[in-house]
Amino acid sequence: MTLTSLQLQHIEKRLHEERDRLVGQLHEFTNAESGEDSEDRAGDISKFPTHAADLGTDVASEELDASIATRRSAEIAEIDSALERIKTAPESFGIDENSGESIPYARLQIIPWARTTVG
Repeated sequence: MTLTSLQLQHIEKRLHEERDRLVGQLHEFTNAESGEDSEDRAGDISKFPTHAADLGTDVASEELDASIATRRSAEIAEIDSALERIKTAPESFGIDENSGESIPYARLQIIPWARTTVG
């Protein structure tokens, strides 16, 4: 089943909303990272960790932040790809790339950049 024009418009709107939300989160993250260092975020008064555990905590926090930023960037790339698919091949948008089956509209409403069905 191909998606109707109204369904495609709704999915495209959702993609833009999700993209804007993720870009905003990414900007907040990069602005927070550039504005203060891990000692400032932790409330440390010294630039030097007083305990090895403090250094480990700082490194773990930075790695987690970097991982989240990478995930957000990957999601934005998926959304951009979905927007391109809607633009260039709307008749095949919503078709599972592996099986050729229709992706349920309910799934696309939740994850509008989905390329496959579940299961």
